[in-house]
Amino acid sequence: MNTAEAKKVVETALLCTQEPLSMADLKKLCADDDGSEAASADTIKLLLEQLRHDWQEKGIELVALASGWRFQSRPEMKVYLERLNPEKPPRYSRATLETLAIIAYRQPVTRGDIEEIRGVTVNSQTIKMLEDRGWIEAIGHRDVPGRPALLATTRQFLDDLGLRSLEHLPPLQAASSPELASRLSALGTDYPIPPPDHAHESSPDAAPGQQNQEPTNDLANS
Repeated sequence: MNTAEAKKVVETALLCTQEPLSMADLKKLCADDDGSEAASADTIKLLLEQLRHDWQEKGIELVALASGWRFQSRPEMKVYLERLNPEKPPRYSRATLETLAIIAYRQPVTRGDIEEIRGVTVNSQTIKMLEDRGWIEAIGHRDVPGRPALLATTRQFLDDLGLRSLEHLPPLQAASSPELASRLSALGTDYPIPPPDHAHESSPDAAPGQQNQEPTNDLANS
């Protein structure tokens, strides 16, 4: 397979797939019919950069994510695409977003760590919902009595935010920036994750007289 053909194959695959394609996937695509490797990783990276340049003036862009490469609409196209699907996605409560932020910026953390930072009890349904959504997972256990699970974010979390790695998260002091708010809009909310820097404050979600317990409803009404 020559370079021009490999570029066409890679472009077609990226346009047709629903999931990011890893370098291993792309190398497999560019293999000869006998299964031998026809393009090196450096060659494929060059093809990807060429494709990114080819599409730079269009409404779709090629981006590198934690799981691989994919085409996606540019942020400025969102307002037009929403016309095809005007239903608002569910909004996540502030308690849920604070929990997610603490895990993202302080990982790995235990449930006890989250409770110490937020100053309120973490609802089990909050953790379960984030796990079911594929944004967090247990990566081990802390070697203390009870061996609590250590929680961290997943590649799916990075993919959904359009990030390649945790290093590309906005700085903690900028966690309320428009940049993060824009990324979070894809996750079903129009407001940014509040930075976890208010340890031991009462929960803004708790009703009067319930300042030490997180509310049970993790999805705010649309």
